[in-house]
This record gives sequence, C-alpha cells and structure tokens, in this order.
Amino acid sequence: MKLVVIGNGMAGARFVEDLLARDHQKHFSITMFGDEPGGNYNRILLSSLLAGTYKNESDIALNPLDWYRENNISLHAGVRAAGIDRHAKIVYGEDGRAEAYDKLVIATGSRPFIPNIEGIHKPGVFSFRTLEDCRKIAEYARNGPQSAAVIGGGLLGLEAARGLQNFGLNVSVVHLGPALMQQQIDSPAGAILNKSLEKLKVKVLLNKSTTAILGPDRVLGLRFADGGTLECDMVVISTGIRANWEIAAGCGLAVERGIIVDDQMRTGDQDIYAVGECAQHRGRMYGLVGPLWEQTKVLADHLSGKEAAYEGSKLATKLKVMGVEVASMGIIEPEEEEDEVVQFSEAKRGTYKKLIIRDGRLVGAILLGDISKAAYLMQAFDRGAPLPEERLRLLFDLGDPPKPVTFTEMSGDTQICNCNGVSKGQLIACVNSGNRTPKSVMAATRAGMGCGSCRVMVAEIVEWASSTEPAVC
Repeated sequence: MKLVVIGNGMAGARFVEDLLARDHQKHFSITMFGDEPGGNYNRILLSSLLAGTYKNESDIALNPLDWYRENNISLHAGVRAAGIDRHAKIVYGEDGRAEAYDKLVIATGSRPFIPNIEGIHKPGVFSFRTLEDCRKIAEYARNGPQSAAVIGGGLLGLEAARGLQNFGLNVSVVHLGPALMQQQIDSPAGAILNKSLEKLKVKVLLNKSTTAILGPDRVLGLRFADGGTLECDMVVISTGIRANWEIAAGCGLAVERGIIVDDQMRTGDQDIYAVGECAQHRGRMYGLVGPLWEQTKVLADHLSGKEAAYEGSKLATKLKVMGVEVASMGIIEPEEEEDEVVQFSEAKRGTYKKLIIRDGRLVGAILLGDISKAAYLMQAFDRGAPLPEERLRLLFDLGDPPKPVTFTEMSGDTQICNCNGVSKGQLIACVNSGNRTPKSVMAATRAGMGCGSCRVMVAEIVEWASSTEPAVC
C-alpha cells in the first residue's frame, strides 16, 4: 500500500516512526515530502543551538538522511508539495514530480505569523522557526550588531532572547500584551518572570505595539504606536504561528483555523489524514509536542488496523525559560464560579504557585521557580484524581505530604522529556537494552538534553529501572 506523508517535521517524522514500530509486515511503501533540505530535527532545541548549549546541528538531529534510506523511505528533501489530486490520488511536488498514494497524511505544521510592520523586510530582521533561520540569525549576530530586539514575549521569543545573549548582544523583549508567556502563565506569574529576566539583563517592554522598523537600509531601531522608540540593530520576530492548511483547502478539504479531522485524525476524505500543528480536532489546535505525539500514535494504530481514537489532549508541560523552571497545566484562570483557587507568591525569591480546583480535582496549575511538586500535580491533573482536603499540602511539605507518584504507578506512555518526546517506557527500554547510567540513557534517547528540567526525574527512573531485571513499565 502506498503511503505519502506531506511534511518531514516533528509530527510527520514521528508518525512514520510510530508506524514503522507497528507495521512489522511492511504493508506500507512510504514516500515523504519535506520542505527543508535535510532530515528531521528537533525544532524545540533550535533555541538551545542558538544559545550554544548544543554546538553542532547534528546534536539536534532526530532522523538523519541515512535513517530514511535504512528504513526504505523515499524522502523528497527540499521539495515542497504543491497540490493534491484527490480523484487521481496523486500528490504533486513543486518540481513537477508526482507520487501516487493509497493513503495520504498531511503534516505540514505551521509557519511564523509576520505582523504588518513598516520596514519588516529589511536586512537584519529575522523570523525564528527553522534551522535555516537559526543559521542566518547566528551569522548576522556574529558580524557587528550590538543590540537586538525580540518582538514577541511568548515562549519562543524568550528562548530567542536567551540565544541572542550568547552572542554578547544587549537584548530587549517587546511584547504587545500586559504579561509574558500568556499561553502558559497568568499575569502575576508573568510579572515575576519579568523581574527574573531583568536580573539576567534582558530588558522587557510590555504593552508595546511595534509599528515600524527604523533605518534606511538596515535596522536602527523600532517605533511604537505610543510614539516611543527603541534603539537596536537586529530584530527577531516571534509573534505566533499560523497553520499551513493551504494544500488541504486547495483540494477541497474542510479547513477553518486548521485542517478539520475526526477522532482518527481523518479529514472528510476517507483516505486523507492530518496530524500536528496543521490539524484542527474538535475545534482545538495544539502547538505543544505532547499532543502531537498522542495524535501520531492514534493515527499509527488506526492505519495498522487497531481500534484507536484521539479524544483531545490535556495540556501540561514543564520547561526552563532562561534558567527559570516553569510548569503549567490545564487552565490558568478560573472559568466557573465554583472554581477554587489556591495561590502563593514570593516575588523576591522568584517563586509563584497557583492551583485551580473544580469538584475536588485539579483543572489547572502554574508553578514558577519551584516546580518540586510538578510530578505529583501533573499525575493528579492527568488522572483527575481526588485531592487532599488540606490544599496547602499540594504545594508545601506540611507534615505528611501528598502520596508521591511512584514509577510503578506511572504508565509507560507518560512523557518525561517534553523537549524530545521521551516517555517512561522508552527510558525503561533503553535501560533494559544495556544502558545503566543516566548519562548513557540520556545520550541514547536525548531525554534531558533539551531545557534540562527533566534530568533529575530521568536519573531517578534510570536508577529505579536498573534495580530490577528486567525493568517493566
């Protein structure tokens, strides 16, 4: 059976990995189209590459070109898919090549949203989304600029700021909203994060709408809607993303903000599916890797003949923003009158904790600075488990703390490393294959090699798994 995958990013390549793990009889002949010229890499780690945490591009590679050849996958690297003929069941590349399919998966991801700002196309202005973007930013930063402005105070914008500091630049973050990282944390947490960044010599400008990039032939500064200006000689745009749904709309598939799919990730055409940031499921779209992995697993199961359904994802993530640890899950503000809020703030220490509880169960949480309770809270959130009546025990050790989640209780598909999509089961499999130290397991799986917030848990799982022979999930 001919399977064509449009997109060789994190969702498209991960789906193929998941399918290969299930399709032992080699029912599928797989062809992939990829816009970028190389193999698949971890887009989440681009900021770490820019910051110098990783020295070489190969350090963030997930599937080098050899991997495709070894698995008999035909990869059209650097060839954008231009159109789909649903009647003839053919995908056409921009270079004119044609690939027939029996089943088609669209994993076109997303692209940066570029705001309408005067002068945005002049030299010295960059978006930050691809490996090529990372190369261009690094090359420009090495050749003369003294200061840089990042437009956008979301997670990616702050990570870009961290990377630019690595080149010795004075960095400012310019954000349209009243607080940083508004998708993951609330305003009080954003204010504390703001102070933490300023201690790291990052200037933060909030409630600033950029109207123009100044300079006749290169960047000299920014102008804002309130009349203010900021001097800088380099600009990075990080103002959000938009789904790449055009190829689906072009062949008559239903799209809204993304490509509309059902619980099997199937479009209105029974032989065409969509996964990742381009897919819209039950009205929702996801930009975190956790939901993407859940979608690819469901689709791989479905195409392998198993009963599988994607019912949406409960969003929970741990990350490190410029050295500040953050955990966020579920909603960040109460939504119903009965919602209970437990909140603690210690701004001088850079610590903030907030829980949102509904009917005795956790529906949202923010941890900033101190995420020692994150594992327990994420498990409670994921399972919808009843919480202790004394809520402070959820945040602090007051006598007997809440019963910790044991590794035995933790399911095998629990994601431990968000940056590289590594689950507890994958860590255990690595231990059982002979890797018995955290260092060797991290090298083999790349767990803990991103933001670093999961390294302690990875080490604990390796120690636990090494104590049984063989370890089980």
